[in-house]
Amino acid sequence: MKVNYTMPNGRVSVELEGNEQKEIFEKMASFHEVFSESLCGLCNGENIYPLVREVEENMFYEMGCRDCGARLAYGVHKRGGSLFPKRKDENGKYDVKNRGWKKYQKKVE
Repeated sequence: MKVNYTMPNGRVSVELEGNEQKEIFEKMASFHEVFSESLCGLCNGENIYPLVREVEENMFYEMGCRDCGARLAYGVHKRGGSLFPKRKDENGKYDVKNRGWKKYQKKVE
């Protein structure tokens, strides 16, 4: 069974395939969680883009904002290797205000 799924923001669409409804639903949920961002969590700008970089053989997945330079980092599930947005702050609490978007601030000593 195949399903065409378009994000509510209309920015991305995909064809998903599965043997049953539950499998397709799980794929839709995973896809939606990763690609649902349409605005920067700091400046509310629409000029966001996916970014992948490699540092010392480690891959980092992020959404970036070209307007203010903020980024939303994605983690990788240990099982299955799918992505998820990192929305918690340094204290392990959900970042409700910025939805996980952060801007790098160089620490001054």
